[in-house]
Amino acid sequence: MPIEKGPDHSRRKERSRQAIFAAARALVVEQAYEKVTVEAIATRAGVGKQTIYRRWPSKSAVVFAALLALSEDAGGQSVALPDTGNLRTDLKLVMRATAEEFTDPSFDRLIRALNTEITNDAALAAEYREKLARPLEAAKKARLRRAQEAGQLDTEADLDLVLEMLYAPLFQRWLHRSGPLTAAYADSLVDATLRAFGP
Repeated sequence: MPIEKGPDHSRRKERSRQAIFAAARALVVEQAYEKVTVEAIATRAGVGKQTIYRRWPSKSAVVFAALLALSEDAGGQSVALPDTGNLRTDLKLVMRATAEEFTDPSFDRLIRALNTEITNDAALAAEYREKLARPLEAAKKARLRRAQEAGQLDTEADLDLVLEMLYAPLFQRWLHRSGPLTAAYADSLVDATLRAFGP
């Protein structure tokens, strides 16, 4: 006698989770982050408000989880930088892609919303560092170490400082909207960093 299968709760939960993430990202892009509420996310996702609060304690936690899910969907769990054997070429490719990403309106609004929250929420800042920032930094440093071994980068270089010289000016320009994030600007950051830390 065939056994009747009950409802697939895990599949339904995953559909609900994806709907919540899609709703959170869409609302942040469509309107000012301050105006987005958990209630609005629940309504857009077609779920009850308590469904969200059972999983995430706040709006900022939902938005961060939605952003993290984008990284995972793009294969972000296995982060690696290009390695053609030419550090300058590889860094320019990465920095151009970073500049392009930050000029995308959807990404821009999501990241600005997240930065607003982590400034005032130590727990969220720690989670961001653990789940997003650290894996990316580890991948970048692994590429820089290979460049040191290949004689393309000063073997005594402080890799944290190298990364700060590469990324901090771009982030500062983006944060203050003080200038365009062009491919030429990205290239200039790579050239200046390699002049400072070349072999």
